[in-house]
Amino acid sequence: MTKRMIIMLIFVGILFGGIFGYNAFKGAMVKKYMASRGIQAQTVSTIKASTNPWQGQLEAVGTLQASRGADLAPEVSGLVAKINFSSGQEVESGALLLKLDDSSDLAKLQSLKATAELTQKTSQRDREQFKAHAVSQATLDTDMANLKSAEAQVAEQQALVDKKHIRAPFSGRLGIRMVNIGQYLNAGTTIVTLQSLDPIYVDFFLPQRSLSEIATGMKVEIVSDAFAGKTFSGEISAISPKIDKATRNIQVRARIQNPGHLLLPGMFVTTTVQVGQSKEEITLPQTAITFNPYGDIVFLVKEKGKDKNGKPQLIAEQKFVTTGETRGDQIAVLKGLKPGDIVVTSGQLKLRNGTPVVINNTIKLGDNPSPMPKDE
Repeated sequence: MTKRMIIMLIFVGILFGGIFGYNAFKGAMVKKYMASRGIQAQTVSTIKASTNPWQGQLEAVGTLQASRGADLAPEVSGLVAKINFSSGQEVESGALLLKLDDSSDLAKLQSLKATAELTQKTSQRDREQFKAHAVSQATLDTDMANLKSAEAQVAEQQALVDKKHIRAPFSGRLGIRMVNIGQYLNAGTTIVTLQSLDPIYVDFFLPQRSLSEIATGMKVEIVSDAFAGKTFSGEISAISPKIDKATRNIQVRARIQNPGHLLLPGMFVTTTVQVGQSKEEITLPQTAITFNPYGDIVFLVKEKGKDKNGKPQLIAEQKFVTTGETRGDQIAVLKGLKPGDIVVTSGQLKLRNGTPVVINNTIKLGDNPSPMPKDE
């Protein structure tokens, strides 16, 4: 080994020794500073874990549909002669809503009725003469055919007159009037919409995995942002016999009582289906759970001895839990907790295992199974 290589090795050794010595000195100084300062206690809010009744739920966004609804329109064209309704009016089944001009049709009807009456009298007279052998059987057959033809023409004309009288096919609420007196209407022109509002249907979709949990007759509740704090109840009335191939969801229809006619077709609502049997579960506010890919975590508050003044020293302890369904602000905890555990609900980001904590519960976090938005 040459002299130059020996010098280089000595220089490298001195260099690395200096670096390691500086790092060791720096680490010692940091530890000394932290030890002198102490670990600062972190302020957190907490809740005592307890069991509560837990009813399984399925939630979905639904759309309201009228139990019966139609856009009313005439089958025949004509001039509007009379309007018997107002926009937004409640009407009964069979009520006359609109009349088209039928004066010429009525005149023709009277003419056909007169012809039918004459044909009937002729037939009756020939029948009497047939008994006296004054007319043949062929004459009677002709009279009968003429009578049936005349009566059919009367019925046809009467149907045409009836089509010019637009009546409500069922009871319900009318929409906005779309026509005026004197207006000429073509066949099929909408004059007004009619909707039956009580009961009302809500259509919604659930994932196919929920198919085994639902059945007709199950309780359904809906809420709408139009009526904050108000819940409408009903039950499932029909379940589609097929799954949507594009979404793998199944369509469900529920029948909702709507006596005040507050709910209207076309509104969107939040639908909740009560499934399964009610059971007791440990529930926490969702803010208490730290969700991670490797597992869900909560921090428990534990007592670790007492300080020099005799007060309990509290520390945070990390715990993995198994969570279940959510319900409003709450989440069910299936494993990892027992009733009475003190769980941190806010301030978890500042905590590690063994961190000293101070509890401050002056501000209560949401823990409502059915929260409602507030206008503030």
